[in-house]
Amino acid sequence: MNLRRRRLRDGLMVGLLLLGTLLVLLPLVMILAYVFVQGVGALNWNFFTQGPRPPGEAGGGMLPAIVGSLIIDFIALAIAAVFGLAAGVVLAEYPDHRLNPLLRLVSDVMAGLPAILMGLVAFALVVRPMGHFSGFSGAVALALLMIPIIARATEGVLRLIPWELREAGLALGLPRWRVILNLVLPAAKGGILTGLMLALARGAGEAAPLLFTAFGNPFLVFDPLRPMDSLPLKIYVYAISPYEDWHRQAWGAALLLAFLIMISSYLARRALRARGQGG
Repeated sequence: MNLRRRRLRDGLMVGLLLLGTLLVLLPLVMILAYVFVQGVGALNWNFFTQGPRPPGEAGGGMLPAIVGSLIIDFIALAIAAVFGLAAGVVLAEYPDHRLNPLLRLVSDVMAGLPAILMGLVAFALVVRPMGHFSGFSGAVALALLMIPIIARATEGVLRLIPWELREAGLALGLPRWRVILNLVLPAAKGGILTGLMLALARGAGEAAPLLFTAFGNPFLVFDPLRPMDSLPLKIYVYAISPYEDWHRQAWGAALLLAFLIMISSYLARRALRARGQGG
């Protein structure tokens, strides 16, 4: 009787867990399904190969926004990776360093600030000194959003690396910086890559910081020192317009952006799974 009761209780708990998971996933699935239904009709060859048409004229595409998003996001990721990895290494490998309290405070504050404030900071630091909007200033704004994510992910994964690995390197006479660079960081590359992909997914969907920085550009631009378009910015502009065709293209851009973010999340999970199997 006790064994049967435990099995029934176990089955009930598993059922409740599955039900709770389905209830959590249901809104997400409904949102993605709605975006897919609304946006799949806008995805065609012109959508990926042409620029936008003049206001009120049907047709055109999102090529400048797609290219601009890729350039801005990866510049932002490169900037954030440098500062985020450095902060995470200091927090994890030098726990008694006098900069740690300040780094942790700054990281916590940056993680809690609204994205639009990051755009204002980038406007003050980059746009005003340069005298004009640019894709690089938009990348700086997104990098400010990514840095605390990368720093926290790096700190967390480095703390999981066994201390014996560091001791082995130090016992061979290697300096501390070389032990970190050649032994610790390669051992944690799966978790670090996860943090990078999550940070990329976080910044790729932001439009507010780009309103004050990248500003937008209807023409195809590869120079990050000029104003550039991006998918989140184009979605915002098209969504508030009075033109039905722009609304249709905004849904298509939203579907494409969601697909790109899902790919980033999938790559992060694959990296985490590979790290777990390798460790």
